[in-house]
Amino acid sequence: MVNPVDKSPSSPFESLGIGLQKTEAEPHNKLGQEDFLQLMLAQLRHQDPLKPLENGEFIGQMAQFSTVSGIQDLSTAFNDFANSLQSNRALQASSLVGRSVMVPADQVRLDSGGVVHGMAELPAAATAVTVNVEDATGQTVRSFELGPQSPGQVKFTWDGLSGTGQALPPGEYRIRVDALIDGEVSALTTSLASKVESVSLDQGGGKDITLNVAGVGPVPLSRVNEIL
Repeated sequence: MVNPVDKSPSSPFESLGIGLQKTEAEPHNKLGQEDFLQLMLAQLRHQDPLKPLENGEFIGQMAQFSTVSGIQDLSTAFNDFANSLQSNRALQASSLVGRSVMVPADQVRLDSGGVVHGMAELPAAATAVTVNVEDATGQTVRSFELGPQSPGQVKFTWDGLSGTGQALPPGEYRIRVDALIDGEVSALTTSLASKVESVSLDQGGGKDITLNVAGVGPVPLSRVNEIL
């Protein structure tokens, strides 16, 4: 003889027509949906008969729980969306490996037979702009004039040659750009182009992505001025 299947409600909520979503066990320090309904039933059972819980209070408590639950779900959705964007940014940044980017810097690595592209920020019109190249010992190995320039970005290219026209050996060089503005010499902020060697993600939980640029070092992706 086959025993009849027991279809009795598994919880008092099912007998009331309240369906509970099956979720993993909540940690003891968190109030889940079932815990909340248990508290509500206990409140109804032990309420003062002379001062019963009014419908408005009951509905208000349910609404508060629904609001808190909705905010938590919304926060989770936003976190998932942010993580998805971070993954997409990391994937896009990885495509920069091997390419040249223009980043704020005054030092750059010169490859054999290579050239260096850069730009300087000019705050006002200048009657003369000079690019100076120094080697690792601080000695100036090349200077060349860019002439009068208008305010804004002033781009330049160093061909890797010394002042005597000889090819300089590969290595680290410092680029300094000076401008003559209203009769005074001012050092300008420079950006130099160099190749991206690798991409690093912030292991501390941050959202920034770091490019490891040859001859420059770690540079946040947000500081890239131009992709060449």
